[in-house]
Amino acid sequence: MREHSVRRSLQIYERAQALVPGTTQLISRRPTRAALGVSPIYAERAKGCRIWDVDGNEYIDWTSAVGPVILGYADEVVDAAVRAQIDRGTIYSIVQESAVELAEELVRIVPSAEMVRYCKGGGEACTIAVRIARGVTGRDKVLFCGYHGWHDWYQAANIGAERLASHLFNGIEPIGVPRCLEGTALPFTYGDVDELTALLEAHAGELACIIMEPMRSDEPPPGYLEKVRELASHYGVVLIFDEVSSGFRVALGSAQEYTGVTPDVSVFAKAISNGYPMGAVVGKREFMAPAAQMFISSAYWDDNIGVAASLATLRELERRDAVGHFQRIGTFFKEQIDAAAAAVGLDASCEGVAAHPHIRLGAEDAATAAKVNTLFIQENARRGVILATGFMFNCAHGEAEVEQTAAVVRESFAVIGEGLERGTLDELLAVPPQEELFRRLVR
Repeated sequence: MREHSVRRSLQIYERAQALVPGTTQLISRRPTRAALGVSPIYAERAKGCRIWDVDGNEYIDWTSAVGPVILGYADEVVDAAVRAQIDRGTIYSIVQESAVELAEELVRIVPSAEMVRYCKGGGEACTIAVRIARGVTGRDKVLFCGYHGWHDWYQAANIGAERLASHLFNGIEPIGVPRCLEGTALPFTYGDVDELTALLEAHAGELACIIMEPMRSDEPPPGYLEKVRELASHYGVVLIFDEVSSGFRVALGSAQEYTGVTPDVSVFAKAISNGYPMGAVVGKREFMAPAAQMFISSAYWDDNIGVAASLATLRELERRDAVGHFQRIGTFFKEQIDAAAAAVGLDASCEGVAAHPHIRLGAEDAATAAKVNTLFIQENARRGVILATGFMFNCAHGEAEVEQTAAVVRESFAVIGEGLERGTLDELLAVPPQEELFRRLVR
């Protein structure tokens, strides 16, 4: 194995620490959440499913920009549509017909969509959806399950007690969130109908909405989402599906098409535009139309670039049969990872739906798990693969990349197995154990 160095990345990282709080804008991109000292930090360029870092290293990237890249980096069709729009103007004093065309496309594709609003990101879209639900119902409280961003309405759940540990990660301090919001955002456990029913009963007449991730990697428990839909209707609360992560992967119409359960309002971002800033809130007319009377407004939500990118992305996803591709490549990926684990006798497997699986690494306790996860990321990076236990396919991933990655993973699994058997994980780690990852209650 050739010598691997990220020296230039680390030099830039040192500069960033003095200038950028947290060093990145997205927590998931923070170097401390990978294998700091081995994993790449700064990219020079990317194409398809590959990234080249500032040190000249080439990697197969399975993270896909933490979800936004669904067709592949620097996709020629999407980028051509964006360049053409730049030549016509990125934003105007008035609006462009393409915004209506995108709304028509979303209404055609997404089961819950009858009307559409735009924004620029997932957390922002969730906040808009919650504002609409509060405005329509005249109530304040929110029941939530999953990860829904950084805004006050969501982070308020941690005022007074730790309530986000299973939905996001442990130890989030709601610094700067008004304490008067305590008790307005209440979590519920995915799959537990009795708990949800009890919360709806206990707060009857006070709840604006249920906002939840309908699924991510694992199949929902049989009948669960159907029961949530039934309960939302019975108690007169707005049901919001946060499809920022699940959107357009298991079905073109997203998880709601895949499961056959239609919410009142849905939220999309990330993959909707293949890496260009864009988000959308869609929903049934009775819930969306009142938003015209609410002050929900921003200059850049009428930007033409995100609309052009989204139109091109959605049309290409359909033309290329992206969902079928994810199903095929995911099935092959799962088989190859499972075979790599079996070959070295490691307790590990690739689980979940084929279009969006995850890797399970067996560990006896949380401390060991942190070391094993970091060692996995470290050894993969040394061998030219960006891969953690959670990942996202894009259309540029092919069988050749799966085979190359499986060979790398087999070697990484062998190193992990040796460390577990001999008790030498600390010696094998060239970096500190990664900071705690997201604790996904919805997997």
